[in-house]
Amino acid sequence: MKILILGDVMGLSGRDAIRKNLSNIIKKNKINFSVINGENAADDGKGITKEIAEEFFSLGIDVITSGNHIWDKEEATSYIENENRLLRPANLAEGSPGNGYGIYFSKDKKYKIGVVNLMGNVFMRKTEDVFQVAKEIKKKIILKNNVDFSVVDFHGEITSEKMAIGHFFDGFSTCVVGTHTHVPTADTRVLENGTAYQTDIGMCGDYNSVIGMNKENSLKKFLKDKDALKHFPSEGEASLSGVIVEGNKETGLANRVSRIIFGGTLEN
Repeated sequence: MKILILGDVMGLSGRDAIRKNLSNIIKKNKINFSVINGENAADDGKGITKEIAEEFFSLGIDVITSGNHIWDKEEATSYIENENRLLRPANLAEGSPGNGYGIYFSKDKKYKIGVVNLMGNVFMRKTEDVFQVAKEIKKKIILKNNVDFSVVDFHGEITSEKMAIGHFFDGFSTCVVGTHTHVPTADTRVLENGTAYQTDIGMCGDYNSVIGMNKENSLKKFLKDKDALKHFPSEGEASLSGVIVEGNKETGLANRVSRIIFGGTLEN
């Protein structure tokens, strides 16, 4: 069982790279299930639209996770109510539209995969306590009980909070990956109880940038240049960044995990 998880899609360049390369990556690596974080996929790098989400699904993405920008496009609030393959963080305020986790079938319909979307509490928008929400979800998404495999996308700013969630789910989830910072970390591994982990899997965007935003304009902002504009995405060739997890069919845990970085400046 092979699960592909790709990091935050950043604007038009990220979408173009997905459009051009995703099907070949799925085919070449014999991927059974694919997850992508789409909260930065809109043209301005903030939010996601119905049109973009449906294109991702048509290209072979099975579930789209998100984070702090999920409501930046107004249409997302109504679309997410009717599309259970688009998730928002489970620890948003009670009563928020949509769902923070779900159970889905693999591409061949043989396996059930639970996908959980969480968001950190530190340096992020105000949310419910992520560890308390995670504790409740752990009771609902259970390997070899109601799911065969499971994925946790933890959308957070700081490494310590992400690592803590990784250890919290170790032995209870096939994999835990971090998103949001747009920079892939080098700690890809299987934790001691069998859960694949990486603190941040990076972004699908132009790395000749400042976390996906135009670098010249970003420098102007840091330098407090009066000519600086509102942040906008860089539009060079994107690198696709994420992981491929091989799940054990007997235990639901991970046999191995490997980073995937394809195309653009980061690959070089």
